[in-house]
Amino acid sequence: MLDLAGVWALSDESGQHRIAMMVPGDGISALRDAGAIPDPYHGRNEYGLRWICDRDWTISRSFTHDGSPAELCLEGLDTLATVTLNGVQVLRAANAHRRWRVDVSGALRAGGNEIAVTFRAVLREAAALQAAQPFPVPYHAPNCPLPNGNMLRKPQADFGWDWNIALAPFGIWGGVRLEPKRPRIRDVIVTQRHEPGLARVELQVHAEGEEVTVSLCGVSQKAQVIAGVARLELAVPDPVLWWPAGQGAQVLHDLTLTMGDVSETCRIGLRDLRLISQPDSAGRSFGFRVNGRDVFARGANWIPADALHGRISRENVRDLLQSAVDAHMNMIRIWGGGRYEPDWFYDLCDEMGLMVWQDFMFACHLYPSTPDFLAEVDAEVRDVVARLNHHACLALWCGDNELIGALGWFEESRRDRDRYLVSYDRLNRTVETALHQTLPDPNWWPSSPSPGPMAFGDAWHDDRSGDMHFWSVWHEGRDFDHYRDVSPRFCSEFGFQSYPSLLAIRRFAGPQDMNIAAPVMESHQKNAGGNARIAETMFRYFRFPEGFGNFVYLSQVQQGLAIKTAVTHWRSLKPHCMGTLYWQLNDTWPVCSWSSLDHGGNWKLLHHMARGFYQPVLVAAVPGGGEIRLVGVNDRPGAVALSLQAMAVNMAGQLRPLAEASARLEAPAQTLLTIGAGALAADEMLYFDWQGDDGTAAQDIFAPRPHKAYDLLAPRLTHRVTETAGGWQIALNAAALAHFVAVEADCPGRFSDNAFALLPGRPATLTFTPAQPGPMPRFTLRDLHSATYGAS
Repeated sequence: MLDLAGVWALSDESGQHRIAMMVPGDGISALRDAGAIPDPYHGRNEYGLRWICDRDWTISRSFTHDGSPAELCLEGLDTLATVTLNGVQVLRAANAHRRWRVDVSGALRAGGNEIAVTFRAVLREAAALQAAQPFPVPYHAPNCPLPNGNMLRKPQADFGWDWNIALAPFGIWGGVRLEPKRPRIRDVIVTQRHEPGLARVELQVHAEGEEVTVSLCGVSQKAQVIAGVARLELAVPDPVLWWPAGQGAQVLHDLTLTMGDVSETCRIGLRDLRLISQPDSAGRSFGFRVNGRDVFARGANWIPADALHGRISRENVRDLLQSAVDAHMNMIRIWGGGRYEPDWFYDLCDEMGLMVWQDFMFACHLYPSTPDFLAEVDAEVRDVVARLNHHACLALWCGDNELIGALGWFEESRRDRDRYLVSYDRLNRTVETALHQTLPDPNWWPSSPSPGPMAFGDAWHDDRSGDMHFWSVWHEGRDFDHYRDVSPRFCSEFGFQSYPSLLAIRRFAGPQDMNIAAPVMESHQKNAGGNARIAETMFRYFRFPEGFGNFVYLSQVQQGLAIKTAVTHWRSLKPHCMGTLYWQLNDTWPVCSWSSLDHGGNWKLLHHMARGFYQPVLVAAVPGGGEIRLVGVNDRPGAVALSLQAMAVNMAGQLRPLAEASARLEAPAQTLLTIGAGALAADEMLYFDWQGDDGTAAQDIFAPRPHKAYDLLAPRLTHRVTETAGGWQIALNAAALAHFVAVEADCPGRFSDNAFALLPGRPATLTFTPAQPGPMPRFTLRDLHSATYGAS
């Protein structure tokens, strides 16, 4: 095998640029690294760099080879690419989501060789494809300032989104290599059937050879390759099972496949993971059962780790995924407007116990249904499923993101719904058929959101069936309490925006830009009306903050409150609701968005709050009818003995006992206490803490009225910083109740806690672990009083 990764030469059609480019990598990052363009993420530079995607670009390199027969293998070829070898065209590709393998024996030479890849201008090609459609196929223009991305099998967010930069990058994000032509093992399709004390593992080994030997957990078997496939079944006695995070260990076993002198190994988890969606008295259920146990899905939506794929590294992605696990998540949804992630991404999810809801890559547009487009989709689905199916983490294959809803978003489809519904069905059926013909009995869901198979209803507002996307609070400007008006079976998208942290803002803005109306700040807000909605919501719930830094802080507090309101209420409905995946976990660049992690991985306040509202044993405050119910939720594998204390707390931080309860919490949510109307004085909030025999010890505060209605007292926060091994310890004290205490550092790193309440006489100690060793950071303390009343 000859690896062709490394330094290539990059040039454009005009001859203006000729620079070095690392492969894997993208052309925009290469231009930036060479100093040919400014940082695309800084200031308003994005708008002056869109010319890049309107040109043809070529990368090339030379190499030596012995001239023996070989195949060229490429992964992540983005997107409209013509590959030549020694001047001979060997491949013309138009799908970034597929692996490509082509016999180049006839073009190879013994000795020196020259390979070149020309990336054709996507805007020109997409416009030509749109013009060739038999009827108009609209794209979502409010999201995408670069047009017609729906014509191309390229990450759809590359053309812009309401959180993404719009640059339509090009390049190669995976491997590029020459492999000798010889018998090889291509893919393995793994299905499992479990019964007490036994796992039956059925394998379809796609290979070019005669006989394959497989071994797993000490069990081996041989089979002949017939018509390119060897079929085997291994019976594994007393299997050691794989579990999602929080449910058990993530045990992975080596599956070894041997054919002559060729050997391949992949790791699989033995587990029985099923989508349970059945008609019931409410409508249609939706949830996941793992090894016979119903598991509530706690998680978030995943988008690409960076807008420019050349900047993505395994180490940074591991940090993002670890942050999800550290916030008690057990599932991520890989959203359909991004990309299918590389193999190592799913390896990490296997290791961490993060179940993966995998969308196929279609989002928010209408799409062609012409024979050539559907043929490309068919090949894409078969390739992706064959590549990824063996991973223990794969919980669901979903047809698309919001394509059913998109039928009502465009004048063309509203005017002729039948035509566009049939067109959509052809696409969706192509995806479904290719999936089922590749992987027997997969967990399949036609679209997200969807009430269920062959149902095309409004899953944004109808909460009775299937999975729901609930955007009324953000996009319709409804109160946070509106989250309590719906009872989804599984909510796979909902969110509320905030500003990125000051540390992220300083990467793209100068001191003169620290104003929400500054052009630079507006250029890093891609959702129309987003800044106004953040500010208007502050007026609704808080006294308005003083200064830009406090505005950023308070935007993150209210984002956390919004998502906490939704999650705690919906978890209190378990098992009627069996999952919440908020929008979104991460960012592609520094931007105002719905994420809980800043671009680069620092935790926003929402992520700290998620670590609280996603803890496995939770007590949720559920108001209604003038009362407040305290509902216990247990997501542990077994029952938990819980004790609960409820108290009133005034603004001075004085506690007044109200009631106590103890219970044995099983899987269904259970009301533990009801705090009656009139139990709290006008200046009091509800404080409650709980302890479980599983080691849980937690507390929370619920404010029955908007925070602006309370006359806060200055908490006079004090802190003391001491150095520890690998970081810093911050001891905090308050003289009165301090709401949403947050500590910020002037360097990247991780705080052990943030956005918490601090009571007098109950000091808190945090740790800060910097990303890189260095001198003591400068720490800034914020709380609700100092942000809205002035310095405490």
